[in-house]
Parts: sequence; structure tokens; C-alpha cells
Amino acid sequence: MTNVNFRNKVIVVTGAASGIGAAICDRFAREGASIILLDRDEAAVKAAADRLKTNGVDAEGYRCDVVVQEECTAVIEQVIGRWGGIDVLVNNAGITQRSAFVDTKISVYRQVMEVNFFGSLHCTKAAINSLIRRKGVIIVIESLAGVSPLLGRTGYCASKHALHGFFTSLRSELRDSGVHIMLVCPGFVETNLQTRALGGDGHVTSHPQSVVGKPTSAAKVAADIFKGAQARKPLLVLTPVGKLSYWLSRLSPILYERIMAWQVKEELMR
Repeated sequence: MTNVNFRNKVIVVTGAASGIGAAICDRFAREGASIILLDRDEAAVKAAADRLKTNGVDAEGYRCDVVVQEECTAVIEQVIGRWGGIDVLVNNAGITQRSAFVDTKISVYRQVMEVNFFGSLHCTKAAINSLIRRKGVIIVIESLAGVSPLLGRTGYCASKHALHGFFTSLRSELRDSGVHIMLVCPGFVETNLQTRALGGDGHVTSHPQSVVGKPTSAAKVAADIFKGAQARKPLLVLTPVGKLSYWLSRLSPILYERIMAWQVKEELMR
């Protein structure tokens, strides 16, 4: 099925107050969809929803910490009660980490996994029956780190690999249900996510991020995600560098590891 129409569909986006999440809301809103924004920053998510409303969009912002299962369940139930169901769930909320394993506390791994993996699990579990009834779409903002290694990001990679394994398996379970799942690997994107990266001690790190290639914009990522959802693509790897990295990591994994380590090793030495 191609050219899916999202007009009047109910779109739920986590981590929607800024970055890729906000850009996704903007893109789907332009198609006449109802936009439900979830974020743990209540003031920011309300402001983002109000901005959409001023442009005539049917939108609402809710405070929701995806780490807390009860909050996810309550908010999703509220959305279903008000809008009748959910057509698209975008699991976008996430955090990142930059530190060598030997310098990283186990608590940092738990924190990253709680947000990136269990946050998506909580929201998906709460929405799944509605998505099945409406033959909806689940979009997962994964990462190239979910399909290949990345030096200095062991916690981040672990959480993204977990997402990849879970949602590809879930897609197999739901194959005959009409629900479509699309995994998205954006590559390097200009957002404030990296400015909040956790260091080994659990605090925001002061080490700058190493970037391979030119970062793309959140708006461009959102436009590509919308097209991918229309075409019901199972996997969306974005940017030329991202696509090159994806295929190189599969065709020559050892070479990929060497090149990747050379590109980013100085980051952990600063």
C-alpha cells in the first residue's frame, strides 16, 4: 500500500516539545491530522501544542514521562477516550550517552535503557489494541547505533539495539493485523539532544560530539519520515553518510569498526 492519507488521523508523538519530535508534529499537521504531543516538559509541550493550534491544527499537549508506565497508560487512555483511537504512534522520546565503558556507572545504562527502550515499550503497550483496531502505524526513531556499533556510546547503542530487536520481532507478530511498523535511522541531526548527553557519572557531559558528515535538519528528517510512512517502509535509513555506514557495517563489519573508531576516538580523549 502506498500514498497513505493521514488527513483526520490521530497522531501521537513522544518527546514532541522540540527537535525531531516537534518537526514530525509540524509535518503531519500540514496534512490535516490531529496531533497529540507528549513530553515530560509540561510547559514546553503545552507551548508547542498552542503554536499548532494558532495555525488551525487540532492539537493537544500532555505532560508524560515515558519512563513511568502508569503515566503512559493514563495519557494514552485519555487520548483514546477523547479522539476515539490512535492511528499513528511515534516513539521518539530519547536520551543519549557519551563516555567510555570503563568510566561509566551502571546507573547510566539503566537510565538510558529506561527512556529509550522501556519508554517506547510503555507507550506501545498502552496503544497497541487501538492501533490494531484501526490498522495503524508505529514509527520508531531508532538510530544507526541500533544496527551498528558506535565507539563511546555503549549505553546508547544497547538501548537502540534493543529497540531494533523488539520492534522487528513485534512486526512479525503483527504482520497479519494490518499494523505497520517503520524503524527510522536518522544519522546526525541538528537538535538539542546532544547538548544533554549523559557522561559516565550520569551528569550532562561537557565533551563535544564528534560528527561524521554534515548534520541534517529536524525538518528534513520529518519530511523523510512522512514520506516513508506514506509508503509504509519497514526501515528508513537517512542521509548519504548514514546509508554508507549502514551498508558498510553489513558488508565489512570489521572495516566499519576501524573507520568508525578512527573518526570518533578523539572524543573520549578530550
